[in-house]
Amino acid sequence: MTKLLHIDSSPLGPNSVSRQLTAQIVQTWKAARPDTQVDYLDLVANAPSHLDINSLGFRLGLDDASLTDAQRKENAISEALVSQFLAADVVVVGAPMYNFSVPSQLRAWIDRVAQAGRTFKYTETGPQGLAGGKKVIVASARGGAYFGNEALAFLEHQESYLKAVFGFFGITDVSFIRAERIGFGPEVKAAALAQAGKDIDALLAA
Repeated sequence: MTKLLHIDSSPLGPNSVSRQLTAQIVQTWKAARPDTQVDYLDLVANAPSHLDINSLGFRLGLDDASLTDAQRKENAISEALVSQFLAADVVVVGAPMYNFSVPSQLRAWIDRVAQAGRTFKYTETGPQGLAGGKKVIVASARGGAYFGNEALAFLEHQESYLKAVFGFFGITDVSFIRAERIGFGPEVKAAALAQAGKDIDALLAA
């Protein structure tokens, strides 16, 4: 049985393009693989707090006797999130571009699962990912046109960031389903969504 982790990070609810795309990806995946077990994580409804002195405990190597109640609570949140991520065979992530990067909710999740000894480790030859073997599909929604656009490449810290993070975790199978130029009006948006739908079918038929 395949375990799929479905993550949404857009706060736009039913108006979100990335949420529409992740739902379509998961539906298409399950139609071809009905025995898939889906675990859903809405980072807006259940957003982990940003890292602070208490939630950094898992990185400080503190033993249980040294932890405060606040640190134990935050460590439990981090442990639940990293365990959920590590248990998944497939991860579908909704990631709209916000201010040239990803929503802060998604960044907060990444900060929680980026744990030395769990998703990566340091070696004499450099860092090594520990979460390899997974398939990651990112539903990318952007108001402008960045893919293949060298003039705007210096502003693109969304897809490049996610590819780097998952690569750091040892994951090499990372695909992007894009809906670009959705801020250019309803006709352009509809065309972008139609193309994204075709890209989903093509990707999951492979």
